[in-house]
Amino acid sequence: MSTIKFKSLDNMSLQGLEEDAELIPLLTPEDEEEMNRENLPETLPILPLRNTVLFPGVVIPITAGRDKSINLIKDANNGSKVIGVVSQKDESVENPTVKDINSLGTVARILRVLQMPDGNTTVIIQGKKRFEISEVITEKPYMTATIREAHETRPDQNDEEFLAIIDSIKELAYQIIKDNPNIPSEATFAIKNIQSNSFLINFVSSNLNLDVEEKQKLLEIPDLQERALATLKYMNLELQKLELKNDIQSKVRSDMDQQQREYFLHQQMKTIQEELGVMSYEEEFEEMHKRAKKKKWDKKVKEHFTKELAKMQRMNPQVAEYSIQRNYLDLFLDLPWNEYSKDKFDLKRAQKILDRDHYGLEDVKRRIVEYLAVLKLRNDMKSPILCLYGPPGVGKTSLGKSVAEALGREYVRMSLGGLRDEAEIRGHRKTYIGAMPGRIVQSIKKAGTSNPVFILDEIDKLSNSHQGDPSSAMLEVLDPEQNNEFYDNFLEMGYDLSKVMFIATANNLGTIQPALRDRMEIINVTGYTIEEKVEIAKKHLLPKQLKEHGLSSTHLKIGKPQLEKIVEGYTRESGVRTLEKQLAKMVRYAAKNIATDEEYEVKVTNQVIEDVLGPPRLERDKYENNQVAGVVTGLAWTSVGGDILFIESILSKGKGLLNITGNLGKVMKESATIAMEYIKSNAESFGIDPDVFEQYNVHIHVPEGATPKDGPSAGITMLTSLVSLFTQRKVKKSLAMTGEITLRGKVLPVGGIKEKILAAKRAKIKEIILCEENRKDIQEIKEEYLKGLTFHYVSDMSEVIEIAITKQQVKNAKKL
Repeated sequence: MSTIKFKSLDNMSLQGLEEDAELIPLLTPEDEEEMNRENLPETLPILPLRNTVLFPGVVIPITAGRDKSINLIKDANNGSKVIGVVSQKDESVENPTVKDINSLGTVARILRVLQMPDGNTTVIIQGKKRFEISEVITEKPYMTATIREAHETRPDQNDEEFLAIIDSIKELAYQIIKDNPNIPSEATFAIKNIQSNSFLINFVSSNLNLDVEEKQKLLEIPDLQERALATLKYMNLELQKLELKNDIQSKVRSDMDQQQREYFLHQQMKTIQEELGVMSYEEEFEEMHKRAKKKKWDKKVKEHFTKELAKMQRMNPQVAEYSIQRNYLDLFLDLPWNEYSKDKFDLKRAQKILDRDHYGLEDVKRRIVEYLAVLKLRNDMKSPILCLYGPPGVGKTSLGKSVAEALGREYVRMSLGGLRDEAEIRGHRKTYIGAMPGRIVQSIKKAGTSNPVFILDEIDKLSNSHQGDPSSAMLEVLDPEQNNEFYDNFLEMGYDLSKVMFIATANNLGTIQPALRDRMEIINVTGYTIEEKVEIAKKHLLPKQLKEHGLSSTHLKIGKPQLEKIVEGYTRESGVRTLEKQLAKMVRYAAKNIATDEEYEVKVTNQVIEDVLGPPRLERDKYENNQVAGVVTGLAWTSVGGDILFIESILSKGKGLLNITGNLGKVMKESATIAMEYIKSNAESFGIDPDVFEQYNVHIHVPEGATPKDGPSAGITMLTSLVSLFTQRKVKKSLAMTGEITLRGKVLPVGGIKEKILAAKRAKIKEIILCEENRKDIQEIKEEYLKGLTFHYVSDMSEVIEIAITKQQVKNAKKL
């Protein structure tokens, strides 16, 4: 049997008991088996305990103060030294009866009785077995009762689950002893010396910081494995309480020492920074003060900065808010408050730069020069908000660089395509993690001046999300009456954007918010003619591609006829992006031959073009000189510029039904219906038998069927097609038309005239029918674009029919 000093067994101290007065036995598995083999007596004296529970095998000291208890201990110590120990249900009861005690307790053997200096009797007892009270026999001079053994269910000693629980109990016990300063470290050795698993469970249960009721519940559990699990649960709770208590005490100590610790650290940091030559916090603040004195701030901004800098000086540099505040003040110092680049008012030079970089675009160039002229006269004009609207590839975005160079201003560009977070425009509030100023303010900071040329690219492609509406946030940016105090959430101050020259670009005005569109001056950037594309290719695109591919003009030469062939046969757009790609292919053809030392034709011929680019693919917009009644050529505007379309009509035996195909939108279908009804109501004037409408079905088709088409421009074209069909007279050759009609036969004006005229010229059209009110649009187009074209201006459909349809019927005309 191993032994250990008593004081190491329990965290309760005994006054008057010498530390080395007695050695107390610890149970070994052999001792436990011997104890289990002992038979219990039939009757035992019962000792009620007020504030503790005795577990089998555990040694505890108790102090006897009641007369009954003293007498019981005296008699038992002189006799068999065996007593029954039970806990009271209520410790305040002075003279407990059978109703005041628990029925299940532990048989104990008295190991030592000590008389303490204060007159009390202290007895050291060791638990043996659990028992249950059967019947109380006497209560005087102390309680005696008949008992029976309370058997335990014990798992197999090799049970893996049980052994795992035992290991967990040991580990937690070591941790609790380590974390609890009130438990002596020698208790660790006591745990290590315990060889019996059941005794370990009882020993730990006895020493847990639990009340009597919870310990009694543990004692009453008959299954040893269940008691071990319950003990493990209470140990976990006690460990958590200890960790929380120690954490709180540690924080309290650290808070008390923090101020002194920070002082020493600051002194050390200052010394280290001086040794390394690094700027200290005080020097950094001084540097900010010096930079602030050089800024052109007004009184309001200066006061705000001074207040925020003082706030930063009071902060602890180690806290997260310090870096946010520093970034905030750095932004104030980096922004070009009231700093403007000097405009260059040489209008002739500006015109040369615009002409050098962009061929055509006369309206845009004229507007820029007009702006410069007014600015030169007034010198304080608010910058206008220009919106360049037109198809892709016509030079809207690149125009901004030329404008910036012409004005002598800085150039910044911000792409708005797909932007859906309002904070990208207005910025985040600086209280948020990762807060940043909006991209407007960031771009101004990057430009270094408060009056750059600011390109807002793809403003029609702003989108909405749950994070706000960026297009609504742009309203303040693009309003000349409001943007002198543009409020950025991160800056928390108004910033003057009124001197910034904003130039927006868009492909489709329909997707721009109406209020935003109202704030901008729309300038229509139309497509290029074949002649213009040839000039652009010659002056800009071909030299650019040669340079990018490491070649010069001596390595590849493309004449105007060949450039015109590339434009007409391989590009079908208003802009020049596809043309540039085709020219890049030609340059790569030359580069490959030079790199491989192969011979090639420096001066490109038509055959070389077809060898490199393949056969011409884009012949769809060529005019078809059909000899069939009911086929008319119309003019349309698409997202890539102007185009021609053909409207076909046929008759078939039926009951007067009208079918419309060709992937048409609602407006074009309505135009077809209006045209049909107009013809019915004016059949006699057109020489049409009214009975025809009830005997034949009419089918109108607009190729190509896969391309969506909509708009009012095809109204007169559809009506002309139907009149040609019913009268079986063909339409004049090389003729095209565009215009909207009413139910009374009036012709209304339409838009996109220049693009449509260019498309007609590409298709070799000779005559064009337009509404009278579109005459002013033709007058705005250069004369050179109109060469070879004849225009007919009409106000009524009867004039259209008179001009468009020939007098003679087509051969093999149907008899209607």
